[in-house]
Amino acid sequence: MTAITDIPDAPRAARRPQIGNPVLRWLRTNLFSSIPNGILSVVLLAVLGKGIFSFVQWGIANAVWLTPTNDSSACKAVRGLGACWAIIPEKYRFVLFGTYPFDEQWRPALSVLLFIALFYLSSRRALWRRELAYLWIGALTFISVLMWGGVLGLSFVSQDRWGGLPVTLILATFGLAFGFPLGILVALGRRSKLPAIRSLSVLYVELIRGVPLVSLLFMASVMFPLFMPSGFNIDKLLRAQVAIILFAGAYLAEVIRGGLQAVPRGQYEAADALGLSYWRKHRLIVLPQAIRHVIPPLVNTFIAFFKDTSLVLIIGIFDLLTTAKTAIIDPAWQQFSVEVYIFVAAIYFVFCFAMSRYSRSLEAHAASR
Repeated sequence: MTAITDIPDAPRAARRPQIGNPVLRWLRTNLFSSIPNGILSVVLLAVLGKGIFSFVQWGIANAVWLTPTNDSSACKAVRGLGACWAIIPEKYRFVLFGTYPFDEQWRPALSVLLFIALFYLSSRRALWRRELAYLWIGALTFISVLMWGGVLGLSFVSQDRWGGLPVTLILATFGLAFGFPLGILVALGRRSKLPAIRSLSVLYVELIRGVPLVSLLFMASVMFPLFMPSGFNIDKLLRAQVAIILFAGAYLAEVIRGGLQAVPRGQYEAADALGLSYWRKHRLIVLPQAIRHVIPPLVNTFIAFFKDTSLVLIIGIFDLLTTAKTAIIDPAWQQFSVEVYIFVAAIYFVFCFAMSRYSRSLEAHAASR
């Protein structure tokens, strides 16, 4: 008879059952694995606890939440000891919608809700069909009607009165919606075998990336009208939008070019062997793989551009941050700017965190395929 021996299928330590509280085991492994790590963890936890305790005292326990209309005396009484959150209900409409006519501010509010709904629907992969593009076109047309008015019984509101969150969403949405396909075309142009197209693409990228966005906005606002015929004028918001699109296109082109270089050469050769045309090869085979490789830097670029829309204040456009700064000019509330900036920071954080979480879901979906 042949002796049967036990062949271990895993190290004995791995088969040993884990004994003890899982929380204590996690703390021992991650925070107190050695004496230096334990000391550093205790110091950091103490600093973090002190910061949280101070913020709770300032922001909750001693805070003033409501005051009579335009009366900041209660806030001044606790200044330095507690937050004055009463400034938010007092100034939130100006912060969110700027100088848009007060009685018509339901129109920009509805526009913001439509933007959020479009973003949510676009994040559902099951809805990635041609009908979604038609929905975007229809919704953006309806948003334009809401914001401008002049039809359907709505009073006309010029773009000079627009401000706050709708302007930030308009600049970011259109900047990325048009900048992304522009970046794809420029990235393909940089890899083109035609010297003229490749040279123009390189010149565009290096020229735009070589100057800050502020200078592009300044040129679009001040220099560009000087080259236009007499009497011909383009709206300031549109000029800023074009500058943001060009800036976004240059940066996205470099991100996408990195993804194109990560696609194995065999994929190109296989597409050529199938007899696919240049555009079908890139649309069906190359670009999907390239974009999958660069999802993290793409989303990082999107988040950066969403925050960079605040730079339009340099040319006098009232985006969300600019309206917040203007709201605290009121002498009665001028001392409580921190609370307004926290409110605006929370809005930026919500949008940026949503983009970050969505990118992680895209990465997980791509990795599972």
